[in-house]
Order: sequence, then C-alpha cells, then structure tokens
Amino acid sequence: MLEKSEQAYAARERQHGSKRDDERRTSARLARLRLATFLPGIGAMIWWVGFGGDAIACAAGVTLLLAFAALVVRHARVEARAAWFDALRVVNARGISRLYRRWDALPDAQPPAGVEVDGHPYAIDLDVFGRASVFQWIGPAATTFGSRLLAEWLLHPAPPVEVRSRQDAIAELSSCDAWREELAAFGVVAGASRPEPIETFLFWAASSAAPLPAYAAVRLAVYAILVSMWGLLLLHLTGAMPNSMWGIPLILGVVLSFFTAKPVSHAFDQAGAGERTVRQYAGVLAHIESQHFASRSLAALQQRLTVSGDHHPTRSAPAAMRTLNRILGFADLRRGAALLHFPIQAFTLWDFHCLFALDTWRRGAGLRVRDWFQAAGELDALSCLAGIRRDNPDWCFPTVSLEHQYVATALGHPLLPPARRVTNDVRLGPPGTVLLVTGSNMSGKSTLLRAIGVNALLAEAGAPVCASMLRIPPCDVQTSIRIQDSLERGVSYFMAALARLKGVIDAAERPAVAHDTDDRRVLLYLLDEILQGTNSAERGIAVQAVTRHLLEAGAIGAMTTHDLNLAAEEPLKSHARLVHFTEIVDEGGTMKFDYSLREGLATSRNALRLMELIGIDLTQP
Repeated sequence: MLEKSEQAYAARERQHGSKRDDERRTSARLARLRLATFLPGIGAMIWWVGFGGDAIACAAGVTLLLAFAALVVRHARVEARAAWFDALRVVNARGISRLYRRWDALPDAQPPAGVEVDGHPYAIDLDVFGRASVFQWIGPAATTFGSRLLAEWLLHPAPPVEVRSRQDAIAELSSCDAWREELAAFGVVAGASRPEPIETFLFWAASSAAPLPAYAAVRLAVYAILVSMWGLLLLHLTGAMPNSMWGIPLILGVVLSFFTAKPVSHAFDQAGAGERTVRQYAGVLAHIESQHFASRSLAALQQRLTVSGDHHPTRSAPAAMRTLNRILGFADLRRGAALLHFPIQAFTLWDFHCLFALDTWRRGAGLRVRDWFQAAGELDALSCLAGIRRDNPDWCFPTVSLEHQYVATALGHPLLPPARRVTNDVRLGPPGTVLLVTGSNMSGKSTLLRAIGVNALLAEAGAPVCASMLRIPPCDVQTSIRIQDSLERGVSYFMAALARLKGVIDAAERPAVAHDTDDRRVLLYLLDEILQGTNSAERGIAVQAVTRHLLEAGAIGAMTTHDLNLAAEEPLKSHARLVHFTEIVDEGGTMKFDYSLREGLATSRNALRLMELIGIDLTQP
C-alpha cells in the first residue's frame, strides 16, 4: 500500500518538475529576447528624437518597444506557469515526506493565529501542534480559513451527525487526487510570499458605511463635472464655442479630487488589503466551482458560493471575485502609473469611477465574502483529511456508537512511521471500569495512551483512524501525560500535576452538554503515571481517590503505572482490567521491546538494566 502511494507521488513529482523546467527554459529565452528588443528600441527612439532620425528609426523603435511589451506580458505568464508547476511538484514531494513521517521536509505547524492551546485538555499531551504533530502531518491547508478550521476540528469534537457528514465528504474527496493536488498548490504558491492580513478586507466588505462623506452629492457632482467638461470641450473643438470654458469644470474636478484624496485612498487601501490573498481565494473559489460533487455536504458547500440580491442577478463567487480583482487593478493606476495618473484623473475622474465600482461591488457581494471564504476553508480542511484516506486505504472510518465503550482492533499511533508502528487491540469501558496498563520503562505505555487519544480526536474530527476497526462513543478527551512545571508562574511539577488531575476530575463530574439527541457524551481520560514525583504511599492514596472519582462519574479511560501494588488495592482491584507491556532479553543480554499489549499484570522491571546498558556502573564500592 505504502509503496504504491509513494510511486504515485514520485511519478507526479517528476512530471510536474519536468514541466516546470520546460517553462523555466522558455522564461530564460524570453528574458534574453526582452533585452534584445528593449535596448535597440530605446536606442532607435533616442536616435529619432535626439539626433534627427528618420521615420524608419521611429517605426523601428515603436515596433521594438511594442514587441518588448508583448514579451513582458508573455514572460509573466510563463513565470506564473513555472511557479504553478513547481507548486504541484512541492505538493507531491510533501506527500512522500508525509508517508514516511519525514518531519524536517514538512512545513512548520504552529497553532494558527487566534487558536489557543494553553490550558487545553489534550493539545500538548497528544502533540496536536508543533514538530512531529498531528497538524504537521495532516497539513498544511491551502487557505488561512482552512488552516484555522482544521485546527478547531482537532481541538473540539464534532457531534455524531457532523462526523458522519464529514466522513462522506472525505470518502468522496479521497478519490479526487488531481483536484486535491491543485487545491494544495494554491497554498504553496501563496506561501511563497509574505502573509497578508485579510481581516481588513473582510471588514471593508461587510461594512455598510458610505465610502465618502456626502457620498450621493459627490457622485452627482462627479457626473455633472464630466458631462459639462466633455460637452464644453467638444463644443470648443468643433468651433461652436471658441473660448475655453471647459477648463472651469476641469479645475472643479481637480479641486474635488484634492479634497477627497484621503478618504478615497483609505477606501482603496481597505479594499486592496491582502490583495494577493484575495487573488488566491479567487483561484480557490474557481477551482471549487469547477468540480462536481455527489455528497450532500460537499454540494451544499459549493452551493454557498453564489451571490444574489434584489438588484443583482445571481452569479458565482469566482465571477464576483474576478470582478473585484479587475476593479482593484484599475484602482492601482495611482500607484502603478503615477506619472499618467494626474492627467487621466483630471480628464476622467478615474479614481471616483473605481470607488463607485467598489461600492457597487460591496453592496452586491460584500456581505457574502466571509461565508465564501469559510466555505472554501471547510472544503480545504476536508481535503486535508481526505489525504489521510488516500494515503492509508487500510485505515478505517470509525463508527460513532451510543454504547459507552472505546473498542479498537489493530490500533496504532498515526504519527509513527509505518515501519516502526506496532498495533494493538484496545477496549476501554464500559463505565465503571478502567484499563490499567503496567510495564517496564520504555515498553510503550505512554505511546499506547497517545495512540488512543490521537485516534479519538481524529475520529471526532471525521477523519479516518489508524486502526482496522474502531467503535467510539461521543466523548470529550482529557489527558494527563506530559506535565510541565513553570518557573515563570511559580508552579512546581507536583502542583502542575495536581492541577491537571483536578481538571480531569472536574470535567468528568460536570454534566455533559449534548450537541443533539444522539450525542450523550462521555469523558475519555488518559492518565500516565499519576503523581510519579511523590512517594509511593501518598501516590497510592492519590491514585485510589482519582480512580474512585472517575468511576463514580461514569467516565471511561486508561491509566498507566509502574507501581504494581496499586492493582491489589481498591477500587482498582475490583474495577480494573489489567494489561501490560514487557521487554525481551536475548541470550546475549540485549534488551528489546515488541510493544505488544498482553493481558494481566506486568511481572518484570528494567530500570537497573537500562542504567547498565547506557553505561552507568551499579557496582558498590
């Protein structure tokens, strides 16, 4: 399975790399042609203007400069195609890195802006963000909205009906290899440039405020000035009015432009904020529109990409975004061709026409833009999760069951490379029971807890899970695995562990709030070596108290311990299902781990043996 996916990625990487190289060679030729037309063209024009050249010099200069302009346009298109094919190549190269968990070759995966993980019940323990994390493995998303939504899905479980809807969408998208590849390429192209703020643009789009004070009067004045100026100018040119009365409205237009320059520029800056990102979304929206979707949820998302109103015919979001980009391109005259801007503005009041067009666009489509971007972000997030399905066809979609048991067959940790991953059958619950995992150091206890937790969060995000079968109830995950002290906040390791345990107990005893009638949620806890930093007597009492609270609250889960005596004390003696990991020592004295889960209580310890293996002399003087 893995080799087949790798071969497909590698073939497409070579194909797109070859096309990119072809475009780059064409680009190099065009660069030389541009130089070969520009310098002689300028020379011919200088000869004609400065040294009295004849009409042939003028014609040659104009022809060469026109050829140069055409080459500039074509060169830009070739460069864009080269960048596009390189982005497609990068997408497939990342696909191979994702298969083998080559974290150095995948983009960074810090939480998106606005997503908080401090104090989250499992984000740090389960490696949701950061290096070698769930977010780095699944992503990156192509859009800002998609990245933020994907993070939210991983941090907040969805109700069962939403989980099933996402599963249907992911199943369909997993077969759309070329479509998902191109969607991801939009993100690669956008990521090559500096990130731009998009909220300013969205605020402008949703605003109903007039772009100028006395906007209606200014608009009337603009049309009156233009009609009078061009009417008088036409009369002057035809000789019907020999004087230059047309200069009066010309001056009035310049004065109006001067006094409204600041608010007009402000409106342009707001509408053009994040212009590259807006262009990216225009391409993403057009890409989404181009695909036919069969699943109800995907078709509903696609249907959201329309705009209609009382005064505006129904049209698609991509068409509306193309219109906006065209208007912004016209408005950019003031910066892109500053020398020509003043005369054009004086005779046409160009900026006002762009402003009026932007205002018309905003009134017709502005309120829908955020929803378009959110719909695109949702498809983007689903596409990322569909990649899991495509790369791992032997993984399963979990079944969300109202039975409060977590039952898995061949469950593995999805962040481990396939060659190193060991799978186990796991059962948590029913309420009133606890899975107690014992075993020696480095045997796999913490990894098992993380495998249970990561697959739970994938399941409740709607994604496939690393198992051949998983049945899971609607649940809220709480973990205490990676405890950290804080010198800044004056919190010791022990106090941090206590605070985390208190959070788990409070969550278990808090009445569950159901998303719908089929969502009777249960708490799923994963506790690793409870209070391992304190003495065994007090730790035993603490473990008994924590276990009693969780059992009485009806929670399900697993805890690990080195202290084998805990299994003989209540309430674990009556309510725990005992499983363990063990090590294997060969004839040469080498210790190995098979990471296979076994029934019963562990019977071996290895701390001293591990110390000897790393070179610590344990012999007494």
